[in-house]
Amino acid sequence: MSRVAVVIVTYNSASVLGGCLDSLARGAEGVELADVVVADNASKDDSVAVAERAGVTVVQVGRNAGYAAAINAGTAVLDLDGLDGVYVLNPDCRLRPGSIAPLLGCLREPGRGIAVPYMVNPDGTLQPSLRRRPTVGRALAEALVGGALAGRVGGLGELVTDPRDYARPGAYAWATGAAMLLAPRVIREVGAWDESFLLYSEETDYCLRAADLGWTTWYEPASVIEHIGGDSGVNPALAALLVVNKVRLYRRRHGPASGAAYYLAVLAGEAVRALAGRRTSRACVAALLRPSRRMTALPQ
Repeated sequence: MSRVAVVIVTYNSASVLGGCLDSLARGAEGVELADVVVADNASKDDSVAVAERAGVTVVQVGRNAGYAAAINAGTAVLDLDGLDGVYVLNPDCRLRPGSIAPLLGCLREPGRGIAVPYMVNPDGTLQPSLRRRPTVGRALAEALVGGALAGRVGGLGELVTDPRDYARPGAYAWATGAAMLLAPRVIREVGAWDESFLLYSEETDYCLRAADLGWTTWYEPASVIEHIGGDSGVNPALAALLVVNKVRLYRRRHGPASGAAYYLAVLAGEAVRALAGRRTSRACVAALLRPSRRMTALPQ
C-alpha cells in the first residue's frame, strides 16, 4: 500500500485546523497515512493545542516565518525514504473521501513530480487553482480585461478560469499551494522552498524550479478538496504581498528588461482597478510604488 505523509502549516488556525485533521482519514482511504505533521508559525491561539489533542507531530517554527519556512521545517522531520508522497496542506482544507489515492497514482507516471487536486469552495463551486506560466503578455491581458475573462480565452491569462479545463487532467505551470502532493524525489532534487517569499509565490517558485529539472505539475480532477481560503481577496496587506512577490519572482527569473515590462503591466492592472474603487488594489499600487517594492514581514 502506498504511504503518504501530510504537512499542515498553521498560524492562528485553531478555528479551522480541527476540521482539516478530521478529514485526513477519509481522504487517505486506500493509502497508508504514515505521518501527520503540523508546522506552526508561532500561533497566538490554540493551534498547537488542537494539533496535540489530535495526536499528530507538532513542529514549532518559533516565529511567524511564512509558509515556505514552515513547509521546510515540517518536511525536515519526515523519513522520505519510506514515503511515496508528501501532501502539503493549508489548515483550511477539507479532503473528500479517497482524494489522496488519485494524486499518488499521478506520481507513478514518469516525469510527474507534483500532483494537485480539483479545488472547490465550501459551497461546492469551482475554486480556480491552476496557472499557466507567467509572461508579460498574460500580465498585460489580465490588466486590460481582468484575470477571470483572460483566463477563459485560450491561453491569454495566467489564471485558468474556464470550467471545461478543470474537467480533464493535465499538466500546468503551477497551482495554488494550498494543496500539493510532492514526490519524495522532487523534494530531494528541488531542495528547500524559498523562504524569502514569506507568503505567496513560494509555490510558483517551487513548481517552476521543479520544471527546470524536468518535473511536471499534474492536475487530477478525480481528487477533490475543499478550500475555505480567500483572505488575499479581502485583506489589503495580503493582496499587496501577493502582487509584490509575483513581480519579484518574475524579475528574478527573467532579468531587468522583461522584469520591468512585467512590473509595468501588473502596476497598470492594479491602477485601473484602484481607480474603480477596489480597496485591495489601492494597497497593491502603493506597495508596487515603494522604492524597495519588497514586503519583509507578514501581517500579524
